[in-house]
Amino acid sequence: METVSENRSFGGVQGVYKHASEVCACDMTFSVYVPPAAESGPVPVVYYLSGLTCTQENFTVKAGAQRMAAECGMIVVAPDTSPRGPGVANDEAYDLGQGAGFYVDATQEPWAPHFQMYSYITKELPKLVEAEFPVRAGARGIFGHSMGGHGALTIAMRNPEIFTSVSAFSPIVAPTKVPWGQKAFTAYLGPDESTWAQHDACELVRARGFPTKILVDQGDADGFLDEQLQTHRLIDACKAAGQSAKIRMQPGYDHSYFFISTFMEDHLRHHARILNGVNGG
Repeated sequence: METVSENRSFGGVQGVYKHASEVCACDMTFSVYVPPAAESGPVPVVYYLSGLTCTQENFTVKAGAQRMAAECGMIVVAPDTSPRGPGVANDEAYDLGQGAGFYVDATQEPWAPHFQMYSYITKELPKLVEAEFPVRAGARGIFGHSMGGHGALTIAMRNPEIFTSVSAFSPIVAPTKVPWGQKAFTAYLGPDESTWAQHDACELVRARGFPTKILVDQGDADGFLDEQLQTHRLIDACKAAGQSAKIRMQPGYDHSYFFISTFMEDHLRHHARILNGVNGG
């Protein structure tokens, strides 16, 4: 693991790091905030997955998470949204290719050699983080925004033994039903829609659910709400499945990091309440 940068922040350290990923077959960059509490022993960790076109920098610089992460005593990890580099497949559109990994393991060419973001988030990255930073065993949460909200919800529900808490900002809750998801899934997973359901939060709520309460915030002035996000589908799925969830429509808020930063404290406190109950914490 190579250190790109480290800066003192709220008594802790905000770092950016790079490593050679075996899963994605390229260099991957991620950020880690380590709170001052980690100087005294292992602390919980929460992973944040960003949305379309983003890198780890959007969250690290704009979300304002460091103050509350320091107060809650949590490590916060923000990976990139896709593999990148001159040898990595790409597309001219913003919603496919580099910057748009959708947190799935691609099975189709030309994406399969590098676009293995599901395995990266569930296996390789946590293994690396826990080898290099003082993470309390078993105390992991995951959250994200938009495409990353989709990733957080689906990855958590498929891996409750890995992630104990989950939340999302403006998630794509039913990617099998909306243009962003249909385009990405066709490209990465192929035309057989039976393979798509395991990456659809609404389908997973009905089939599996999640052991702890799901927190979702969605702005009602979000320009993507009606066509791409369709939060009502998740509300209906949670009600039908009896899933414990707090899904809040926030008046006047849009899809931006102004919205995310406004409710960041609520989300980190949500994760802290759940994760601090792990292993007697």
